[in-house]
Amino acid sequence: MNPNELIEQDLPEGLHPDTLAVRVSIPRSGYGEHSEALYLTSCFVQPDAETSARRFAMQEEGYTYTRTSNPSVTAFERRLAALEGAEAAIATASGMSAILLMAMGLLKSGDHVIASQSMFGSTIKLLGSEFARFGVQTSFVSQTDVDEWRAALRPNTRLLFAETPTNPLTEVCDIAALAAIAKPAGALLAVDNCFATPALQKPLALGADLIIHSGTKFLDGQGRVMAGAICGSNKLIDGVFAPLIRTAGMVLSPFNAWVVHKGLETLSLRVAAQSANALQIARWLEKHPAVERVFYPGLPSHPQHKLAMAQQGGVGGSVIAFSVKAASPEQGRARAFHVIDSTRVCSIATNLGDVRTLLSHPASTSHGRLSEAQRQAAGVGQGLVRLSIGLEHVPDILRDLSHGLDSCGRID
Repeated sequence: MNPNELIEQDLPEGLHPDTLAVRVSIPRSGYGEHSEALYLTSCFVQPDAETSARRFAMQEEGYTYTRTSNPSVTAFERRLAALEGAEAAIATASGMSAILLMAMGLLKSGDHVIASQSMFGSTIKLLGSEFARFGVQTSFVSQTDVDEWRAALRPNTRLLFAETPTNPLTEVCDIAALAAIAKPAGALLAVDNCFATPALQKPLALGADLIIHSGTKFLDGQGRVMAGAICGSNKLIDGVFAPLIRTAGMVLSPFNAWVVHKGLETLSLRVAAQSANALQIARWLEKHPAVERVFYPGLPSHPQHKLAMAQQGGVGGSVIAFSVKAASPEQGRARAFHVIDSTRVCSIATNLGDVRTLLSHPASTSHGRLSEAQRQAAGVGQGLVRLSIGLEHVPDILRDLSHGLDSCGRID
């Protein structure tokens, strides 16, 4: 067998996403490996100078330098695009670098963006502060009020950007309704699908133009590596973002790409099991006397429960937020810290989507760099705790949370 000959895939049409998650990849090498190879190299040897010139000029397909492309990265991109129902995907070094790439590719000085005020803190900071320095204006509106999105439109609006469910309050927006606002205005709609993942939600099918991912979360699923991606049309991925990333260099490493590529194989199984666990825990939290409110789309008490069930295949996901009862922000912070510090099984960490249950205090971590006014607008109070539910035995997690919740009433 010639190791230089590639063995092409020949998959039939109409395969289920669970099949695509384990089968879509790049061609096997001539060695016929069953598990996808890891191409851990910074550059690629060219057969001759003329071929090298054509490939660097993008006149011929072929790998040249890993900042431009790499087979392990391509494998991840193809698999994720297949799961999202997208024509193409482009991988980045992290979720935030995916948002940065999107903004750099689509926006210029004088352009306007409409975004949810409930988004991840770093996203608010990037759009509202960093890009403002370059003349890009952003209006932050209610995640759930479609009329606010419509009213915020300007002649120079180029992008609507939503995150659904949001981090950490799990607010859900109506993707189809936002698409109906964006398209007549000549704007693009981008949706951060980090919380729901393609296992539960398909934004492109609901009218979105772009999907943002932090592969660090559920796509990897075991908290091992950083990764990000944008999914969309060939026109946007190949025509706008690929030339830019080739220059800007916020690329995904081959090792990280390989890890997340393998993580996608078990994505639907993990998300289903973690979501089932989360529903049990959310119901328990809702009944606990020390808990003021639970934020979880799978509960009927969630304001957007019906919408979430329609958009997310009847599943609430595996991220929960809850606020502890307190008489003041200071007491809320102290009690939230007490609940967090009293755990012995859960991990105190700011990631999510891990097979291990994680908990964090959003006001001092993910939203810690925002002003108090921005935190209040996002609904992130000092008594709020975020849980990312893993695969542990549910009664073990309930006992772990009980240590702090049962005694937090004594904390002033």
